[in-house]
Amino acid sequence: MGEAKGGRGAQLERTGLRPGWTTGACATAATTAACTALLTGDFPDPVTITLPKGERPAFALAYEQLDTGGEWATAAVVKDAGDDPDVTHGAVVRATVRALPAGAGVVFRAGPGVGTVTRPGLPLEVGEPAVNPVPRQLMREHAARVAAEHGGSGDVEITLAVEGGEEIARSTWNPRLGILGGLSILGTTGIVVPYSCSAWIDSIRRGVDVARAAGRTHVAGCTGSTSERTVVAEYGLPDDALLDMGDFAGAVLKYVRRHPVDRLTLCGGFAKLSKLAAGHLDLHSKRSQVDKGFLAELARQGGGDEELAREVAEANTGLAALRSCEAAGVPLGDLVARTAREEALAVLRGAPVRVDVVCIDRAGTVVGRSTVR
Repeated sequence: MGEAKGGRGAQLERTGLRPGWTTGACATAATTAACTALLTGDFPDPVTITLPKGERPAFALAYEQLDTGGEWATAAVVKDAGDDPDVTHGAVVRATVRALPAGAGVVFRAGPGVGTVTRPGLPLEVGEPAVNPVPRQLMREHAARVAAEHGGSGDVEITLAVEGGEEIARSTWNPRLGILGGLSILGTTGIVVPYSCSAWIDSIRRGVDVARAAGRTHVAGCTGSTSERTVVAEYGLPDDALLDMGDFAGAVLKYVRRHPVDRLTLCGGFAKLSKLAAGHLDLHSKRSQVDKGFLAELARQGGGDEELAREVAEANTGLAALRSCEAAGVPLGDLVARTAREEALAVLRGAPVRVDVVCIDRAGTVVGRSTVR
């Protein structure tokens, strides 16, 4: 029998679930195919892209069209979410690419089914198409790569569309966040990690077992790949000390209560960990929400006045609430981390485990941390 493996990849392997591709990866594939056709007259099919961690998936094209005058090209792929119950599974993601004058850069437009940002508090400016920063960077890189290979400038306008996206978006939180007109183009790794509750919780337990068997005294429960990178940079933890807890903070805490390690670090996005601070053990957006009233009370405890508390309570997102407090000199990130640690210790019920919590923003910057207790 081979040696048991730890870490995020091993967890996914243990679930037996098939991963899929994010809307950002699909949009990048469609953009790459359209850029290539615009310069060469031919669409690569399948089209291969390179994801942030080096994976090179190939996507079959569902649609292709080249303008007879050579001014634009359109390609589309069908999103495969693997075994994840994603509402966008099967959606057709389309990219139309037009050449721009040299020096114009890459410009993104929202086509039918892709939303537009109408409220502050998101990682995009108001008025921008809802195409998140990592997918934007992926598309810029691939447009530049195609241009370098085929003699173009890489200056293009990319219009993204999702067939039926406006209707699909009604099943998401986009309307409440002020993203109107359709879906967001998302993804930090390009890969959809499927979550079957029972399978993923079992994989968390096996991850703890592997870490303990390897003699690890410090493990970290991470909500995703960005928080995983943060704890590696902060603490130098090896792969088998990393637990991909996803939204299942309670599963990590309850299993570690029965199978203690000396130290547990919980690391995740500020908004997700604010849910833990408010007493939620399942951090999924369908089962718990950011409580801005709770954050407003923490802001008061941190010295904020009533005007700031009202601003926090009325914020569009948890990140917007955090930024308001940062501007006012109120350490809301630290307050959330400290309160989340107290909730974690309550679940541990006196088990001999020291806990600290690290809150990050979307870029992986630490915006709050607790002491170890």
